[in-house]
Amino acid sequence: MAADQAGILSRRQLYAAGITRGEVRANVRAGRWFRIGRQTICVHGGPLSLAARHWVAIFEAGPRAQLDAGSSLIAAGLQNFSMEEIRVSVPRGGKIWRRTGYNIRQTRRWEAEDRAPGALPRSRNDVAAVRHALWARTDREAALVLTMVVQQGLATAEELGEQMLRVRRDKRRAFIHSVIIDLLGGARSLGELDVAGECRRRGLPEPSRQMVRKHKSGKYYLDVYWEEWGVVVEIDGIHHSWAQNVVADALRHNDIALRRDIVLRLPLLGFRLERDVFFDQIAQALRESGCDLAVRRTA
Repeated sequence: MAADQAGILSRRQLYAAGITRGEVRANVRAGRWFRIGRQTICVHGGPLSLAARHWVAIFEAGPRAQLDAGSSLIAAGLQNFSMEEIRVSVPRGGKIWRRTGYNIRQTRRWEAEDRAPGALPRSRNDVAAVRHALWARTDREAALVLTMVVQQGLATAEELGEQMLRVRRDKRRAFIHSVIIDLLGGARSLGELDVAGECRRRGLPEPSRQMVRKHKSGKYYLDVYWEEWGVVVEIDGIHHSWAQNVVADALRHNDIALRRDIVLRLPLLGFRLERDVFFDQIAQALRESGCDLAVRRTA
């Protein structure tokens, strides 16, 4: 049983297996086993792995606790992402054994069917991703986790969208919806319209959109183009980072650059998170190409 749980067992499991309290105390005194918190016993003397710490967090949190948010995603295999504290959820009003050392959250959105299959109690990937986005410290962190989950194949954008339909009220609800729309790949034209509207608001000249150019390998479209000044802005959705699009994107970028146009890239997530910085770069490119922005703002 311990081998399936990274060497970690709860007292309840030990007693259910026929181990007495006296036998537990004897093994702990002899240094064969180690007590962790009030509810947990480690049956080896080595360092605790992350998987072991996950089991400890579950046993120490409460009888219906399960890993949630980023911790659940890490346990599911999310790469290049870490958390300072292990996040555990229990249902609203559920009993909590211990708070020290873990981020234990009572949630009204806790449902039995949200649990992922397998021995380790944790939330399903789509549920965990949306909850992490709702509970994240910043919009940047929320967008990063949603994007990484889709990129690494832990959940689809459609599944994230379905989970967001359950969220009726939250301060970040509108932002998360916009990120998921981007991830769905249906926001390309929306992104271009957003850029055009932002240009008008900032007094920048109106660009052309979806202009066609021909190349020896076929034709391609320029997302946003100021032909008079030779400035191109490529709007990058999630699909631009997928392997099958990398080569085509590079060829298009190089062809534009060889025509002596300035090429800037604007990720849709960048539009959501760092709008001012990206549009300052667009304004700089237009000025350096001869566009008199001061006259246009006056007009």
